[in-house]
Amino acid sequence: MSASSSQDISLDATSLAAVLGALVTQLDAYVFPAVAEKIQADIEQRLEAGGYGDITGGQQLADTLTAQLQQMSGDRNLRLHFSPTPLPHIEPEAAPDPSELERQCQASRRRNFDINRVERLPGNVGYIQLFSFEPPEFAGDALAAAMTLVAHTDALIFDLRHNQGGSPATVALLCSYLFPAHPSIHLNDLYWSETDETHQWWTVPYVPGQRYLDKPVFALTSPETFSAAEEFAYNLQVLKRGAVVGETTRGGANPGRGFRLHDHFWVFMPTGQAINPVTGKNWDGTGVVPTVKVPAETALDTAHLMALNHLLEAGPEGVARRELEETLPRVERSLQRARQDLIANLGGAK
Repeated sequence: MSASSSQDISLDATSLAAVLGALVTQLDAYVFPAVAEKIQADIEQRLEAGGYGDITGGQQLADTLTAQLQQMSGDRNLRLHFSPTPLPHIEPEAAPDPSELERQCQASRRRNFDINRVERLPGNVGYIQLFSFEPPEFAGDALAAAMTLVAHTDALIFDLRHNQGGSPATVALLCSYLFPAHPSIHLNDLYWSETDETHQWWTVPYVPGQRYLDKPVFALTSPETFSAAEEFAYNLQVLKRGAVVGETTRGGANPGRGFRLHDHFWVFMPTGQAINPVTGKNWDGTGVVPTVKVPAETALDTAHLMALNHLLEAGPEGVARRELEETLPRVERSLQRARQDLIANLGGAK
């Protein structure tokens, strides 16, 4: 093996065989053993038959194997990664370094724990935009503050359209604000194949701040919505606690981690499986299908309009009714403009 450029390396037959051998061994940790056995046999047969003989570069190997892994498994999360610089040796079970944890916390704090926007929309509708679900030990206080700010609104919209996921513990914490303290609600199970253990996630009996109960809730989604964000939307939908508005999500339900195979290669593979206690399945590969399917660009106006109509149907009086009646046509016009913009961008406008 030798350096071919600053962005790639040259692979000889010995190095190629070493990477593939390590990959075959590491596939023992894949969450679906029968699928792993099929892939392992296929890699070994191809290697023996010289099927990888035309691969000479690191990125070429990563791209080829990723396509093979995903084609045989149907799992878009199973991926071989190439690094032009040597990878560090990190023990997966090693305790986190305190200084590294502090660095991560500071970086998260600078992003406001990915709680990007919290506001009261016209018509007394709460709005929280989340870019990820940061760990509760980082984001718990900020989430409590966000939920306190929207506590007196009459409906609540969670914007997950750009949310790439995060901690299932934070999903459980945020869901806990939306359900009564008792009885606890069983939200999700994570089955870990490596240890044959199941971790159950439930709502918690105590949250710092006021719960958001008996009021409409909406979750906005897009093809970017992924992983833990998908679980949050799926939980609301399955438990009939909220409506999902937007586009079908990306479809990543099964958690996993990276495994170092070689100085320049590592593989990410799911080692756990999400199992919803109500449906007995998850959204992996299919994504979360919205309750109300609309383009992601119009999801906020659509959900806002749905909330306003719902609140008007409840028969409010006085100032509350006047605000709703004044806000409704403005949001309808905004939604119409957004639809026209979409049509124009698609080349449909004359």
